[in-house]
Formats: sequence, C-alpha cells, structure tokens
Amino acid sequence: MNFLGLWARGMTSRPGRRAMDSIAITAPTDGGNNGRNGTGSVQYQLRQYAESTLGKSSLHEAVLLPEGESLDEWVACHIVDFYNHINMLFMSISHHCTDETCPKMCAGESYSYLWRDGVNYREPTNLPANLYVKLLMKWIDSQLDDTRLFPVDLGHPFPPNFRADIATQILRRMLRVYAHLYWHHYPQICQVGLATMLNTSFTHFTLFVTKYKMVSDTELQVVKDVIKILA
Repeated sequence: MNFLGLWARGMTSRPGRRAMDSIAITAPTDGGNNGRNGTGSVQYQLRQYAESTLGKSSLHEAVLLPEGESLDEWVACHIVDFYNHINMLFMSISHHCTDETCPKMCAGESYSYLWRDGVNYREPTNLPANLYVKLLMKWIDSQLDDTRLFPVDLGHPFPPNFRADIATQILRRMLRVYAHLYWHHYPQICQVGLATMLNTSFTHFTLFVTKYKMVSDTELQVVKDVIKILA
C-alpha cells in the first residue's frame, strides 16, 4: 500500500506548523559537500536562517529568500539540505528496496525513470530503483563537490546557467526519489518513524521548487495527490 492508501485509512498525520520541532535540517559539519557546511560560511548562515524559520513559522515563509541574499546561494543551500534529507530517508528503507521488490525506478505504474549520466550510462537505461538512487546520490555528490558549479568562496560567482540548468536538473531528479518513496515505500517509512520527516521535507521541497519555478507542474503530476493532501 502506498501513501494515499495509508492516508485514506487514517494511518498518517498531516505535518502541522509544530511538526518542524521534531525534525531539523541536517546539522552543518566542517566536512563534505564541498565545504558548504562550514560554520563561518554564508551557506551555514543561510541554513541557520532556514532552520530557525522552520522551527517557528510556516514552510511558506521558510522558502522566502532572506533580504539581501543571493538567490543562487539560497538555491544551493536548499539543494544540500534536500540531498541530506533524501539520502537519510532512502537509507532508512533501502533494505526493502531490492532488485526483486523494485526492479525498475518508478512511481506507480504510469511513471518510470531511466538513468543516464553521459559517462557510464550514455543512453537512457532501465535500472533497479536501489541502483538508480545510489547512482543519483553519487552524481549529486559529485556536483556539490565541484567548485565550478557550487562555489565556496564568498564573492565567487555561480555559473550563469546555475538555476536554469544545473540546479533544475538536480531538483528534478530528487523529485523522482520522493515519488518512489511515496508510491512504493511509505509503509516502511512509517514503520521506522520517519513519516513526519518525509512529509515535511517533501512539502518544503515542493513549495521551494514551485516558488522559484525549478520543477514544472507536469513533472509534479506524479505526486499531485500527495501535494494536495499535505497542503
């Protein structure tokens, strides 16, 4: 049974304003993700701003760009956080997502996703969901570590196509993991006690990508019912 089936049976709860208190955006560290988590960085300050907003107000306010800050930096900050959320959520149920249970990366019967990275997979390739997500996380990690794409130094500009191409492609692919989790692993997410985190993280994600037009409405159709329920 997927998310919608469980909701209909009353087995989940809608994330309210105080649901934020039980989860937090991944705490910054001094390593990984291209140094974008360092406590003295602009990225860390933006993350602290986002976290404080999540803790005391609505998700609608949490996606608003802080006055005077760079939109590219704000987008980069959120990509790092969504990456951390998705990575943890998927790892929590990865033993349920096997070649046998999920022989292809999909979201229900109507949406299937093929993998292509231009290096090891030059053509769109059907892969088991667990391998697809593993390759996706590795690919995103390599993007985050590339200072040409995600600059660390203050004042170093982002690429001109950062939001239109680089960030958009990452966020579109992240959506596929959220969709797979809702369609095929929501009961397991509930069993490990991470339903609130998934619902809140996903709501934050959808509000962010729609606010800044990073993912099209067409691509969000796969989770349109979930979005409606969590609204």
